[in-house]
Amino acid sequence: MSQLSTVDATFLHAETGTTHAHIAGLGIVDAGTCPGGRLTVPLVAELVRGRAHLAARPLRQRLVQVPLGLDHPYWEDDPDFEPERHITEIGLPSPGTDRQLADIVAMLHEQPLDRSRPLWEMVLIQGLLGGRTAVYVKVHHAAIDGVMAAETLAALLDLSPEPRDLPADETAPARAPGTAGMLGTGLLRAALHPVRSALSVARTAPYLDEIPGLASIPGVGLMSSAVQGALRRPGTPRTPRKSAPPTPFNRPIGRRRSVACGELPLDEIKQIRRGLGGSVNDVVMALCATALRKWLDKRGDLPDRPLVAAVPVSLRRRGAAAEPGNQVSIMTTTLATHIPDPADRYTAVRRDMDVAKRRFVGSSGSWVREMSGILPAPIAGAVTRFALQAAPAISLRPVNLLISNVPGPQFPLYLCGAKVLGYYPISVVSDVSGGLNITVFSYDGRVDVGIVACRDLIPDPSEIVDHLVDALDELKDLSREALGED
Repeated sequence: MSQLSTVDATFLHAETGTTHAHIAGLGIVDAGTCPGGRLTVPLVAELVRGRAHLAARPLRQRLVQVPLGLDHPYWEDDPDFEPERHITEIGLPSPGTDRQLADIVAMLHEQPLDRSRPLWEMVLIQGLLGGRTAVYVKVHHAAIDGVMAAETLAALLDLSPEPRDLPADETAPARAPGTAGMLGTGLLRAALHPVRSALSVARTAPYLDEIPGLASIPGVGLMSSAVQGALRRPGTPRTPRKSAPPTPFNRPIGRRRSVACGELPLDEIKQIRRGLGGSVNDVVMALCATALRKWLDKRGDLPDRPLVAAVPVSLRRRGAAAEPGNQVSIMTTTLATHIPDPADRYTAVRRDMDVAKRRFVGSSGSWVREMSGILPAPIAGAVTRFALQAAPAISLRPVNLLISNVPGPQFPLYLCGAKVLGYYPISVVSDVSGGLNITVFSYDGRVDVGIVACRDLIPDPSEIVDHLVDALDELKDLSREALGED
């Protein structure tokens, strides 16, 4: 038995008519080595049936609501769980281009998940050029975070075309408490909530300037420093007030989505890191800064100050992937899109990322967990949805976009015998986080890029992928100069 954490519940509450809080991945596989040479629904369903116990929450557990909404929901094994109910198959019309695939994935990503059953769906997309098959997998963020997503993939994928031997499922089905138990626990938590809420406020006070949106308010930084001093805590690096400038993708989002995918060679990114210094993530952020600068400048919308990016960070301890609930926070950093010189831009990105990381480590990044628990469960959903829907009306713009870098395995993986050729993450956009999300996933020597946007604001994000490729060439030239190479 397990219950949603306050962070898990926030992902449920965040859904509105234009925002859905699921995350997804698009795998491209070579199905030629599958039994029969084709990846089919029965084949994948049998795989999921035999391995669902290895990742029970995202695959076979459903939500159980507490009466009267008195407390956050619970998870329990779905007694009617059938993988076939979650897996469908469609075909692309000829010629099966990557652009057709992106349009289909965008439409699939627009649809909410059915909360009456386990919160995931899989769609096999046949008919791609070259005989490839695409696998679109969507899971609600309330059920999974980045580390848990990697664990779920590991449960379903193999290191060779031959499936590995796995132990049988000997676990007892998880069940939610009865009505009386849920009500009793809910009433107790409601009675204790004022104390817990006050403690959350107190723990958050020293780091108010880390919270997107609040950081741009005059005086918040000084207040946070004063609280740290009063508590005699060692100071953490001060960051300039971050005010997200207006951009075309920071307008109210609509229901429709647009998607683009691309890939960059990981060895070339590592070469840039060796030549210019920093980390792989610094290079990724610099590539995004250059690509966004070009995209905005082309439209005459380039701000004269840096963009503000939200960067998801896992709080999950090493070896603790089985810990329940989302263990995730947000780090904010400026993105030096306003600097014209590529070398100076890279230096600024490295500097800003270093300050943001040191600030995040010093504060433990716990503000997401603390803030999500301030409101009592019965009103948290209504207040969260109201705030999200009111954000466009009051021009609330805490950040410009989300950028995430997820490290993956550097060896090939197989699904039902089919080799996974690439895996492109497709994430979330909202009025608060911005109508653009760039997520990259390193896999088998490549960095796979997944971009999702509000179609009303960015109809064709493939242009940003093209700019990322150009930005890579630009940084490669700088790196060669730095290394003294011709």
